[in-house]
Amino acid sequence: MSASNAVMVADSTHAVATAIQLALTPVFLLMGIAAILNVISGRLSRIVDRGRALSEGRGASLPAEALAIELQTLERRRRWTSVAMAACTVAALVVCAVIAALFVEAMFSAPLEGLIGALFTGAMLALMIGLAFFMREVHLGTNNRIRTPGDDSLLRSDRAGR
Repeated sequence: MSASNAVMVADSTHAVATAIQLALTPVFLLMGIAAILNVISGRLSRIVDRGRALSEGRGASLPAEALAIELQTLERRRRWTSVAMAACTVAALVVCAVIAALFVEAMFSAPLEGLIGALFTGAMLALMIGLAFFMREVHLGTNNRIRTPGDDSLLRSDRAGR
């Protein structure tokens, strides 16, 4: 092997090692987003299951008006959760694009700093939006107190708020 080939192999190996090092931090971010998506999907499945149970007449025996209010609240929570999941998924996809761009930049010496910065900023914005929607759903869920059959305080409080 000639000296110039050895230098090229060393440079190529160094470029790959650098790309892996640069991509490692976004991969940890991707793992965090995956954990958040897992929590959000768990909440979404519980919301959907509760809505189905109430719609099919299973679960708490609530008066018709209280049942309608409960179903409306669950639908509102489902929408907030769905948007949170979509925004966090977009954030994860954009982080994947950041990782790919980091590899392209390191392997081909392409000047992609601006693109990588813009993609990372977009990922953080999408993640912030997703977390804000998730926080709103958690707020709605924790404001719902557990009701027992015959408890019409929900109806009284709803009428008082109108």
